[in-house]
Amino acid sequence: MRRLATIALGFVLATTGLAAPQRPPITGISHIAVFSADMAASDDYYTRILGAHKATDPENPHGVRYHFSTTQFVEVLPLGPNPGESRLAHIGWSTTDAAGLRAYLIARGYPGVSPVTKAFDGSLWFSAQDPEGNDVQFVQSVAAPRAEPGAISGRIIHVGLMVRNRVKQDSFYRDLLGFRPYWYGAKKEGATDWVSQQAPDSRDWLEYMMVGDGSTVPMERVDARQLGVLNHFSLGVPNMQNAVTTLIAGDRLSPRHDGPNMGLDGKWQANLYDPDGTRAELMEFQPVTKPCCSPFTQPSPTN
Repeated sequence: MRRLATIALGFVLATTGLAAPQRPPITGISHIAVFSADMAASDDYYTRILGAHKATDPENPHGVRYHFSTTQFVEVLPLGPNPGESRLAHIGWSTTDAAGLRAYLIARGYPGVSPVTKAFDGSLWFSAQDPEGNDVQFVQSVAAPRAEPGAISGRIIHVGLMVRNRVKQDSFYRDLLGFRPYWYGAKKEGATDWVSQQAPDSRDWLEYMMVGDGSTVPMERVDARQLGVLNHFSLGVPNMQNAVTTLIAGDRLSPRHDGPNMGLDGKWQANLYDPDGTRAELMEFQPVTKPCCSPFTQPSPTN
């Protein structure tokens, strides 16, 4: 049905002489939104441990934003009744033109695109769902990018999602939105556990955390704890030793944590976990050794 609608729209555009809208820039990660069973415990984690700046939520009066920069944040929402195992609410990408990007998706027949909403801070946003049902927001911010003082990092460099069908997800992120291959790897030869693709106009990336579909992780192994590992966000740091030393010196390590260790992509990383199990991965911007499995096909973030 989607294909027929797209063909019909293309015929109308051709016969009326109208050009299909071009995709506006997608300039990186805006945010990730997660659910919390204990908002006070989450507040301590995001403000004291990660050092983020607490702010009101212009989109949801029940939510709280924890900013690592003026344009990148974690949105924490209270857990509702009858929750599932996942604590992921949605991911958000930044764009320079929310209305134009919405028009682009609609012109290509993508279903379920919401209207554009203007938040009280002046930002514009709309939402859609990717092919596996993850909610995705596209945000046009009015703020100038600036790191928040005191945060362990001023930069979210990637977000990760559990993915069961790589081809299906690629039809949205790569074919429609223009995300570009960056790196892939696995815990054993012949498998694919992680597939990274950078946003079309940024070095920020989306990481498919593969389950089934050629990975070493079977679906039956995925429980609430594992979902918190898979659905995650990553904070870029220039030097892992300095970042972890800062956390230890300030008694800021989360009760559950692991690392530092060398990732298979050749970058130092360490993991902290919020009270609901959502993973924050500290990661150095640049690899310090050759990655396994595949070479990088795009430059890595620098700051």
